[in-house]
Amino acid sequence: MDEEYDVIVLGTGLKECILSGIMSVNGKKVLHMDRNSYYGGESASITPLEDLFKRFKFAEGPPETMGRGREWNVDLIPKFLMANGQLVKMLLYTEVTRYLDFKVVEGSYVYKAGKIHKVPSTETEALASDLMGMFEKRRFRKFLVFVVSFDEHEPKTHQGIEPRKTTMREVYKKFDLGQDIIDFTGHALALYRTDDYLDQPCLDAINRIKLYSESLARYSKSPYLYPLYGLGELPQGFARLSAIYGGTYMLNKPVDEIVFEKGRVVGVKSEGEIARCKQLICDPSYAPKLVKKVGKVIRVICVLSHPIRSTNECNSCQIIIPQTQVNRKSDIYVCMMSYAHNVAAEGKYIAIVSTTVETSNPQKEIQPALDLLEPIDKSFVSISDLYQPTDEGRASQIFISRSYDATTHFETTCDDIKNIYKRMTGTDFDFENMKRKQNDVFGDDA
Repeated sequence: MDEEYDVIVLGTGLKECILSGIMSVNGKKVLHMDRNSYYGGESASITPLEDLFKRFKFAEGPPETMGRGREWNVDLIPKFLMANGQLVKMLLYTEVTRYLDFKVVEGSYVYKAGKIHKVPSTETEALASDLMGMFEKRRFRKFLVFVVSFDEHEPKTHQGIEPRKTTMREVYKKFDLGQDIIDFTGHALALYRTDDYLDQPCLDAINRIKLYSESLARYSKSPYLYPLYGLGELPQGFARLSAIYGGTYMLNKPVDEIVFEKGRVVGVKSEGEIARCKQLICDPSYAPKLVKKVGKVIRVICVLSHPIRSTNECNSCQIIIPQTQVNRKSDIYVCMMSYAHNVAAEGKYIAIVSTTVETSNPQKEIQPALDLLEPIDKSFVSISDLYQPTDEGRASQIFISRSYDATTHFETTCDDIKNIYKRMTGTDFDFENMKRKQNDVFGDDA
């Protein structure tokens, strides 16, 4: 332990493992520690099922009807990967894909007036959708054609819109789109959690809708992917990457304190020894005095013996309940996967509901989503505090990740990773550069 490292990483959540992998590829000497005996931290997948019952403090174990405990891998934080999104790029460029297998999520749905509808995201689907009337469909189709052909650097594609000045509200108005269309476009395609984006410049929203469209074009069923055996496979994949490049891992390693000298991190004390470092990355649980609470998230893991009704018997899907449909300030998400992904026993489904807490009765807030899932065999409720760092880390050289939000995709997770990377190195994260560095080690056909 009395060695000096370039970077020490505390916690094996996905963000920490990705950063550990990236730093190792960049030639840094990395030590990665976790007080737990398993990978994933708060983003772990729990197996066997008995451990999930223990974690949620149920006196009795799972009933026999739920099959063998080892057949279950239950995510604590549900998220899907956008097929053309940032995490898939990180997986491809780092070649962590060699350790993982993915399946396409079978459907993407949106809630309107108490019912769920397939999200229309192609011109053909828009014309067939029961979410809109005939004239609305034509206007929405025109809007989609505009978005797909939009190129930030090609003014001819802008149709008079100024990407960095025109607000998204004004763009919707230009195409004469009604409130229902605005709801599902902003929340089910652009994946905003609130309506704050409406009065921001439209470039980000257009790019998000474009990303959804391009991701969908790759697989046609939905724009989302999900790994076989659960999300817990992701941090382990990046941990292997770090190890290939010389990273050292220690699980079950208590952290007594983070050591500072003159306001700057110099190491980590564990079991009486100090490992020294120049920089430190950790999740909020390792540095409670350097984070602030910014909200809460409720997540409910529901075990079902049936697919969710009105989803065409899908084995996996996402449902978004836009805030305006249920008089809220933020959306409610439902993520469902099943035995088809090796995360549940044969014939069983796992649906996880999540949202940002807004009242003193969080369980009542998610009731509209739970109603869609009935009958529910068993549910596991967790309410987690959301933290973000109070220190950017430029002087102290300690870089703390944010807690995982209520969204069911990894785009905000990747934004945080890139933000930490920039604070640590002073440069933007460059996917292509990452690829080049790997090719230097493995050769171009790696």
